[in-house]
Amino acid sequence: MAYNSIEEMLRMAEHPEGTPNEEFRVVGKRVKKIDAEKMVRGKPVYTDDFTLPGMLYARMLTSPHAHARIKEIDTSKAQALPGVHAVLTYKNVPRIPFYNAGQSHPSPSPTDFVSLDNKVRYFGDRVAVVAAETEEIAEAALHLIQVDYEVLPAVFDPEEAMKPGAPIIHDEPDSTGIHDPSRNVVARIEAESGDVGKGFAEADLVLETEVREPFQKHVSMEPHSVIGYWDEDGRLVLRSSTQVPFHVRRLVAWATGLSEKQIKVVKPRLGGGFGGKQDPVLDDLVAHLVIKTGRPVRMVLDRKEEFESTRARHAYIVRLKMGLKKDGTITAVSLHAVGDTGAYGAHGLTVLSNVGSKTLGLLRTKNMRFIGEVAYTNHPTAGAFRGYGAPEGYFALGTLIDEAAQKLGVDVLELYRKNWVREGDVFALAKPLGEGREGYENPVESVALEQCASTGADIIGWEKRNDPEWHEVPGKPWLRRGMGVAVVAHGSAIPGLDMGGAYIKINDDGSFNLLYGGVDIGTGADTVMAQIAAEILGCYPEDVIVFSGDTDFVPFDKGAYASSTTFISGGAVKKAAVKVADQIREVASEMLEVPAEQIHLEDRKASAPDGRSVTLREIAMRSLHMVDQHQIMATASHMSYRCPQPFAAQFAQVVVDTETGEVRVEKFVTVADIGQVINLNGAEGQIEGGVAQGLGYALSEEMVFSPKGHLMNPHVNQYRIFTSVDMPEMVTTFIPTVEPSGPLGAKSAAELPLDGVAPAVANAIANATGVRLREIPMTPERVLKALKEQGNP
Repeated sequence: MAYNSIEEMLRMAEHPEGTPNEEFRVVGKRVKKIDAEKMVRGKPVYTDDFTLPGMLYARMLTSPHAHARIKEIDTSKAQALPGVHAVLTYKNVPRIPFYNAGQSHPSPSPTDFVSLDNKVRYFGDRVAVVAAETEEIAEAALHLIQVDYEVLPAVFDPEEAMKPGAPIIHDEPDSTGIHDPSRNVVARIEAESGDVGKGFAEADLVLETEVREPFQKHVSMEPHSVIGYWDEDGRLVLRSSTQVPFHVRRLVAWATGLSEKQIKVVKPRLGGGFGGKQDPVLDDLVAHLVIKTGRPVRMVLDRKEEFESTRARHAYIVRLKMGLKKDGTITAVSLHAVGDTGAYGAHGLTVLSNVGSKTLGLLRTKNMRFIGEVAYTNHPTAGAFRGYGAPEGYFALGTLIDEAAQKLGVDVLELYRKNWVREGDVFALAKPLGEGREGYENPVESVALEQCASTGADIIGWEKRNDPEWHEVPGKPWLRRGMGVAVVAHGSAIPGLDMGGAYIKINDDGSFNLLYGGVDIGTGADTVMAQIAAEILGCYPEDVIVFSGDTDFVPFDKGAYASSTTFISGGAVKKAAVKVADQIREVASEMLEVPAEQIHLEDRKASAPDGRSVTLREIAMRSLHMVDQHQIMATASHMSYRCPQPFAAQFAQVVVDTETGEVRVEKFVTVADIGQVINLNGAEGQIEGGVAQGLGYALSEEMVFSPKGHLMNPHVNQYRIFTSVDMPEMVTTFIPTVEPSGPLGAKSAAELPLDGVAPAVANAIANATGVRLREIPMTPERVLKALKEQGNP
C-alpha cells in the first residue's frame, strides 16, 4: 500500500480491529508503536546517530586464515602513523578467558574466548584493533600491521572434527567448560524416556531421514555498533546496539577487570537483532580502547565484517527415526543432531537442547530418545538466531511426518492430529533436556492446534492438493503447483531462570512512568508494555511513558531472547501495575468514601458503583501534594517455572519450474495460538517477519565457504535474503486462547513463525513434483538435481 504522507501512514497504523477478548480496552487492539514516529521521521535514535567531541574511530584487523598461530606481530609502523592513538593485540591486552555469549549466570556456554589471542580459529577472527582520529586513518593503520602466521590444519565438517586425529581448535589450557576439547566436542546430550526399543518393535512402519541445514546470517539492517566513553564520574559508558544490556555490563566487567559498578550500558533503538546482537561482539574491544586512550571510541562494522566476523545460525545435520502404527499413532521417535558451532562455543549446548526439546515437545508419545553433539570447526562462530534450534529440528520432523502420511495413505493433518499434544500433556523429555541445565515439567494449559489446523486448511483450500488438475498451470506444462503444511510449537522464556523487573510511578497529571529492564529490538516491546500497564491502570498507552535499555536506571532483565519479553518482562509490568492500581484505589476510596475493592479504573478515572468518579490527575495531585502525601509507585519482578508453548499450523503453496528448478511461493498461511494477543499490529508483524526469514532459510540463504574456509558471499548482493519483491501472498490469523501463566493470558510469538516454514515449503515441493529434498536451502540447482535423479523431465 502506498501512503501520501508519514501522517497518513501513522493514522493507518492506528486502525482498530477486533480482539479475542472484547473485555479489554487496549489489549488486543491495533496500537501504533510508541517509537514509530521518531523512527520514520529519521530522528537520531540509533547507536551511530550519536557523536562526542574528541571521538576516535576503531577498525579491526581480522585473520586471513581459518586456523593459524600468530608467531609474531609488529605494530610499530601502525602506531607511528599520525592520528593513531592505540593499537591493541594479544601482547598488550590482558589475557582473561571469558564466555562471549549473552546468557544468564552461570552460563552454559564454555569459557573459551579472550579479547585478543595469539591464535586465530576462523577466517575473520580478531587479530588487532586500532583507534584513530578518523576511520580512514584507522583503516590505513591496519595495513601497516605486520603479522607472521603459522598456518595450522583446519577442519570444516563437525563429524570430521570429532574424529581422532582432527586438528584441535581449542588446545589452550585456560579454557573451561568444554565437554571434550581433545575431540573438539563443545557439548553432548543424551536423554531418553519410555521404552524406545519397544516402541520401534511395535511399529508397523519405521522411517528414517537425514537432513542438512546451513549457517544462516541475521542480516539486520543496522550493523553492530558501539560507542564507549568515560563519563564525568569516571565510569565507562557503552552505548551499544545490544539485545542484552545487563549481560554486556557483566561480561565487559569480566573481560576488562573493571567492576559492574564502574560500567553503564545504554541500549538505543535497534535496527534489528534476531539473536545476532545477543553477544558482546564489539563491546569488550571498545572498552579496552577507551581504557587505553581515555577518549571516546566509536566502532561500527561494515557489511562485509558483519558477514565474516559476527554470529550466524548453527549449521546442523539431523537424523530422525520414527515408528508408527497403521492408524498413524507414533510409537517411538529417536532424534540425533550434530551441530557446527564454528570457532567458539557460544550457545552451542543450549541451541542443541532446543533442537530436541522444542521439536519433540510437539508430540504426545512417551517413547523418545535425543542424542546430540556440538563440535568446534574452523567456520565463523555460530550463536543465537531466531528459532534457536527449533527450525533445525522441525525441518526433519515436518518432512518425515509428511512422508509417513504419504506411505500410510492418510492426510498429513490427520497424522498430526493423532500425535500432537493436548491440554494436560507433559513433555516426556522436559526435565532431562531443559536448556543448558535440568528443566521443569510443563503441563500444557492452553492449546488450539485443532482450530489452527482446520482454519489454515480452510484458508488455503487444502482439499485442492488432491485435485490433479489443480497441480497443473494452464498453458505451462513445465510448471507444477503443490501445497504443504507443517505444525509447530515453540516456548516462552527459559523456565526457572529468566527474570525481569519493572517500576511504575504516577505523575501529577495522572500519567505514568514505566521503567522496565527488557529490550525493544524493533519488536514493539515497549508498546506492548505500555498496553499491559494501561489496561490495568485504567488509562491509555499514550499515558504511559516507557523507558528501557539503561543499566543505571531500569531494573534487571536478562534481555531480549528466548521468546521471553512479553511473557517475562510483561509479567513484571503486570505485577507492578496491579500494585499501583491497588494504591490508586486506596486513595480514590478515601475521596469517594467507598471500599477500595469497589473502585473501577477506566478512561483515566476511578469510579464508584453509583457513578461518581475522580480522575487519575485528581488522585495524583491529592497523593503527591495534599493529603497523606506519598508517591504512588511499585516495583515487581517476574520469573516463571512455566514455559507455555505457542502453536501454529503453517501452509505453503508453491509453483515449481521443472526445467530450471526454481521454486516460487505463491501463498503462505500461518494460523497461530499465541494466547491473548496484546498488540495485533505487532503480532502480525512478528509472524510475517518470521515467515520472511524462514523462506530465506528454506530457499535461498546459505553461507558458502571455499575449501580453505573463506566466506564466498559476504555481501547482500551475493547472500540472497527474501525481500518484499520475493514475498508471497501472506495470510496471518490467530486463534484466541488464554494462557494461565502469561500476563493477561499471553504467550510468545517471536520465534514460532520461523519454525515451520522450511518443512511446509519442502512438503509443497514434494506434493508438486514427488521429489523430497533433505537439504536446505532448496535452491534451483538442488531442486533440478533432485528432479533429474528421480527421472523427471
